[in-house]
Amino acid sequence: MFTPFREEHDQFRKTVRQFAEKELAPFADEWEEAELFPNEVFKRAGELGLLGAHYPEEHGGLGGDYWFSIAKGEELPRGRSAGVSMGLLVQSDMATPVISDLGSKEQIDEFLRPALRGEKIAALGVSEPNAGSDVAGIQTWAKRDGDDYIVNGSKTYITNGTRADFVTLLVKTNPEAGAHGCSFFLVPTSTKGYSVSKKLKKVGNHASDTAELAFEDMRIPKRYLLGEENQGFMYLMQNFQTERLIACASACAGLQISIDEAIAYGRERKAFGKPIIKREYWQHKFVELQIELEAAKALTYKTADAYNHEKHVKKEPLSFETVKLISMAKVFVGELSSKVIDQCMQFHGGAGYIEEYPIARAFRDQRLLRIGGGTTETMRYYIAKLMGL
Repeated sequence: MFTPFREEHDQFRKTVRQFAEKELAPFADEWEEAELFPNEVFKRAGELGLLGAHYPEEHGGLGGDYWFSIAKGEELPRGRSAGVSMGLLVQSDMATPVISDLGSKEQIDEFLRPALRGEKIAALGVSEPNAGSDVAGIQTWAKRDGDDYIVNGSKTYITNGTRADFVTLLVKTNPEAGAHGCSFFLVPTSTKGYSVSKKLKKVGNHASDTAELAFEDMRIPKRYLLGEENQGFMYLMQNFQTERLIACASACAGLQISIDEAIAYGRERKAFGKPIIKREYWQHKFVELQIELEAAKALTYKTADAYNHEKHVKKEPLSFETVKLISMAKVFVGELSSKVIDQCMQFHGGAGYIEEYPIARAFRDQRLLRIGGGTTETMRYYIAKLMGL
């Protein structure tokens, strides 16, 4: 069987698994209840090399390929909290890749290196109250003023937003140019005019903090402009692919855990004289779910292989074909996630509706996959364009 993982990946996987099972899982219920996990979790992840394994050594990473990130994404669900996984993955795979791609030495030293060590917490500021999947519609704007930019506006649904030390922020710098008038800035949250206006309560992923941010005459030095002015939308489209791909890998691993736990429950739970897993109807259901999950994982791996080859081997921007594959994987895994978790909950019967069973939390948490990082409907729109339809 094809495997992209070598001995060094396997050793790294063991490190992540031990971290998830011994240092995250025992506290998952406590952190879910508190709707926050400690900042020290970021530091510990940084100490173990989890946050920067696939970043270049010259940027503070371990110099590995993207399969290190896939291994990390597959093991974090063993921590029993999708909220913790999401907070860590935003740090390592969503708010920081664009800094590694575009950042100056000064920006890398100030923001990326401490983020990979877990010493600074990062957030990605893109979505707005009136611009979610329609990124080109953002209204937060930055006006040039000498050697500074003055930023006004707001962002919402920002993971790590209540406690971030900096935000990788997308704003309009040329409102007349639409999508081609966006720029990225690195914004320390200590900047005057920056504020957290609200912590948001979510359906699931409770252990991760999610916030609304506000910017009122926030003055940002030109040195915090990331890459070229008005090229932010193009940078974001590349950055989004990492977010979508790691979400697919992590989701597939989480679905396998839910299937395995459901089957174990079905061996113990008896109805009408025998274990419910011995009912042919449910046996066939789980066969179907496992087949589809294997297909989802195969698509994710094919996509990750293409991503890794272009980004880590050829060191080039992603091709349209790889972007299409990533979008397809997100649609397929997102839809399958809802199906698998719904069937596993149904299999549990009344027990599945009780919070003490893990399937109840999984039922709440998985729903985000069809929304975050671009809705399923938006993904289908992109795929249609890439197919020339």
